[in-house]
Amino acid sequence: MAQLSEPEIGLVKDEKYIYPVYPGQPGSLAGNMGELRSTHFHSGIDVRTNNQIGHPVVASKSGYISRVSMSPTGYGNVIFIKHPDGNTTLYGHLDHFEGDLANYVLNEQYKRKTFDIDLYPDENQFVVKQGEIIAISGNTGSSGGPHVHFDIRDSNMHALNPLKFGFSEIVDKTPPSVEKIAFIPLDINSRVDDRFGRQELYAYRSGNTYSISAPILASGNLGIEILAKDRFIPRGQFHGGVNYIEMRVDGRLVFKQSIDKINPEETRGIYTLMDYKALKTKGSRFYKLYIDDGNVLPFYGASPTSGKLLIHGSKEYKVEVLLKDVFGNASTANFKIKPSPVTKDVKTLQPFNFDPYYEVDENVMMITAKPWIEGGNKATLYTNDSVTQMEPSYASAGRTIFLVDLRKQMPDSVVVAGKTLVTHFKTIIPPATEYKYYSDKVDIEFPPNSLYDTLYLNASFKDDDTFTIGDRTIPLNQNIKISFSPSREYPNDKRYAVYRVVGKSNTYLGGERNNGRISFQSRELGNFAVLMDSISPTVYPISINNNTVRFKIRDDLSGIATYTANINGNWLLMHYDAKTATIWSERLSKTEPLSGEFELVVTDNAGNVQSFKTNIH
Repeated sequence: MAQLSEPEIGLVKDEKYIYPVYPGQPGSLAGNMGELRSTHFHSGIDVRTNNQIGHPVVASKSGYISRVSMSPTGYGNVIFIKHPDGNTTLYGHLDHFEGDLANYVLNEQYKRKTFDIDLYPDENQFVVKQGEIIAISGNTGSSGGPHVHFDIRDSNMHALNPLKFGFSEIVDKTPPSVEKIAFIPLDINSRVDDRFGRQELYAYRSGNTYSISAPILASGNLGIEILAKDRFIPRGQFHGGVNYIEMRVDGRLVFKQSIDKINPEETRGIYTLMDYKALKTKGSRFYKLYIDDGNVLPFYGASPTSGKLLIHGSKEYKVEVLLKDVFGNASTANFKIKPSPVTKDVKTLQPFNFDPYYEVDENVMMITAKPWIEGGNKATLYTNDSVTQMEPSYASAGRTIFLVDLRKQMPDSVVVAGKTLVTHFKTIIPPATEYKYYSDKVDIEFPPNSLYDTLYLNASFKDDDTFTIGDRTIPLNQNIKISFSPSREYPNDKRYAVYRVVGKSNTYLGGERNNGRISFQSRELGNFAVLMDSISPTVYPISINNNTVRFKIRDDLSGIATYTANINGNWLLMHYDAKTATIWSERLSKTEPLSGEFELVVTDNAGNVQSFKTNIH
């Protein structure tokens, strides 16, 4: 890696970007820019390496290495190259670096005694020319299999679509496909098929057209969502997101989405573009074909309206959704919406034979119960010191639905079908602004912009210090601070900590003790518990010899916090792959064998320690 001269710098400004793996040969993708991931928009393309590690990765354009990092998560081993045109390319999930760069990183790791490292070399330190091998492809970080993640970012480090830079290695003639279309009533007076609540329907394909045969019966304010994917080859297992979507009603454009540039720092904005509740409950990533509250993403500049539809009158609405990929391949989804007046008698409701329950959607509390004859099938709502009786919003012979506008009334409890539902509502928290809720049991601080939409906060506590703060299907943009008073007394011991609980999965959050309270932060609402972790991590040796040592390290509850290895009292670098729970050594001197007294110490987040010692001969 040598410094570029002034004439060379001028020339490379005009270089076209080349494909980062085997340029000039046919390539294929496992992911595209803008694809919906669970927590973020995918910022680049995933270049397939035939599910193999070990392919050469080359500089897409001449420049200098501006950043290099190693981490057990995220991009894993990653290189950033700054180019004379002001753009930066990123190469992620690499197995290892090459040449002087590899030696530089290794020396810095030993100097700082850490595997995790993030370095910013001087601009003249590692100059690279287009096509030069910079690394070997791998499967490091949070990758789901061997591949190379490749970004092209502008001077603001916003990700651009690499496929717009004309890589002839990628040929795509397959249009996006549609799986489902969802219809969402957006307020208490809206209905789909005479019901309040989300309705999902499969779309049927004929060529590149997807349709729903029967008209959708609806009234009021309506939102449309679509479950769509862009497959890179017909019937291929790999697919990406749909960057370009337009929706027309009776030929008039009402919604347009164009994902051409992504700010990688604006990760959680994805929760306003896709349906977060569907993601959390079903794992489905639906695109909203309307601009929802709290959505400030820059993808809708050409959208003439918010995309929210008002269904009224008697005339059918003809809806067409156009989906396109970056290559211009297009498909359409067609359906009709037929206005249907709101009715209280909905004979198609299925019988309900369970205890009543409620759920909150937008500003509406929907209570579902079996019919209850006494009291005229009414619900009794208790709010502070007032008591009101409510007629069913709609019903059938076997099911009764009550809809409560929480903006007008937030009941403490509801008696319906002979049962009492305790809501545990505490307060209404507006979005965007800072808000602090205080009570004897819990204090909660919501920083500015932590909420995308109004939150009807519920909180409940049990004697075993399991408790609920809000609903896990409501997204948070940033951490909230929670301080609660536990029912039990706990020793000032790291082994006792707060965990977020989802089913049988527990995520360590920690917690600080102060004046009998436990304080912690969370970026998720839902269920929490105080748990004790008294079990040390497990350490399983895989290979121990003069060339390398390799182990599996795991912890069943709080998770691995640190690991440290020494040989004859000297620090030894251990690489870490979190997804496989594997660590392995790399010596500073490749000619010096591993020999002598070896020790590995692994500590979990609760402070439990496990050590492993052996003599290597």
